[in-house]
Amino acid sequence: MLRFGCSQLVIERLDPLVNPGVNPSPHVHQVVGGNAFGASMPVDDVSTLSSCTTCSFNQDFSNYWTANLDFKARNGTYKHGGVTVYYTSPGPKKTTAFKPGFRMLTDDSTRRDSTGLGKNMQSCFRCYTGPNFEGNVYSPCFDPELDPEHFPTEPCLGGIRNSPNHMDHIAHPSGGPTSFAEVSGTCPSSHPVKVPQVHLEIMWDTTSFNDKEEWPEDGSQPFVLSTGDTTGYGRHADYVFGWKDDTLQRAMDNGCFGATCASLATESDAVSEACAIKNTVDETTEGWLNELPGGGMGD
Repeated sequence: MLRFGCSQLVIERLDPLVNPGVNPSPHVHQVVGGNAFGASMPVDDVSTLSSCTTCSFNQDFSNYWTANLDFKARNGTYKHGGVTVYYTSPGPKKTTAFKPGFRMLTDDSTRRDSTGLGKNMQSCFRCYTGPNFEGNVYSPCFDPELDPEHFPTEPCLGGIRNSPNHMDHIAHPSGGPTSFAEVSGTCPSSHPVKVPQVHLEIMWDTTSFNDKEEWPEDGSQPFVLSTGDTTGYGRHADYVFGWKDDTLQRAMDNGCFGATCASLATESDAVSEACAIKNTVDETTEGWLNELPGGGMGD
């Protein structure tokens, strides 16, 4: 299992998978990874198009992006707050790494209800109450009745690198979705290739919003995704593969664990944090906002 951090590349309204070529797209995303990210991304080897990455393994020029989290104050204004990436495999030489041109989307930005899969879903919210990620309670974060999902990809590939909706080329194991790190299921005949499971862990520091005098007067929880979603069920993520050459395959074959992998090179935080791209959407996304950029559209 690989586990490594990626710092912010850019925060803006772009989505080259769901809204290719559209500038701006409907809602804000926080983006990490290689600096080839843009409103449009060619179906080429994006590792050859990037000159730097915000991820600690400097062979990973992939891009990962998710909706941002905002705080809605009592006066109706909004303000928003790294991503840790996991690649898991049943064991050495048990999975086939993605290839250049691979991309995918998980979950639905417009969903506002549970899909009822319990512990085998792909997204959850936790709230740490102590330093160094100590404690694990839900208040004042999202409602604990939300799906306790994790955000893996469905780890079976249908032999192609993309599909029109960026979802159909990937499938769950034959027994259905599995919980995080359980990647030993049997792939269906329609999607026979076992690929690594990808899991994103997104952290926001919400401590500056702990004063309930600033929360909505009706007592509702104050956090809202950049899609306008206050339920959390619309959590989603996009992925464009961009590992250099066969580096991900070698990491999966060698049974690397955590941030230690003999076949991969790392870069310092200073180097990864220096990688950035300029915003191309002319709007304010930082500080107190009268409304969410794009009006908090979920599409």
